[in-house]
Amino acid sequence: MSVRIKRVYDEPAADDGERILVDRLWPRGISKEKAAFDEWMKEVAPTSELRKWFDHRPERWDEFRQRYRAELQGNPAVEALRAHVAAGRVTLLYGSRNREFNHAAVLADFLAEKA
Repeated sequence: MSVRIKRVYDEPAADDGERILVDRLWPRGISKEKAAFDEWMKEVAPTSELRKWFDHRPERWDEFRQRYRAELQGNPAVEALRAHVAAGRVTLLYGSRNREFNHAAVLADFLAEKA
């Protein structure tokens, strides 16, 4: 299993594999062509309520991770994402400016643990 994370604003690379956008909202200021993604799986993103609560505040990171992982449990979209991962390399794309505290990092860890 090979899962990477990358900002949707970063240039695509030949070794990205399947590029899957995992944000619930469309990232600001980028066209679909420039994003160069293969699929948009917004159902695996945090709920709007959780996203707004977190607000990319580092002091809320640990609790955000716990709440988001609880949302991922039993989410049928996660199983669909696992099928993509099982088929080959996947790069999860996210829009956040914060490369450390973002939901794609939590999602990648979640997928790796449950592999």
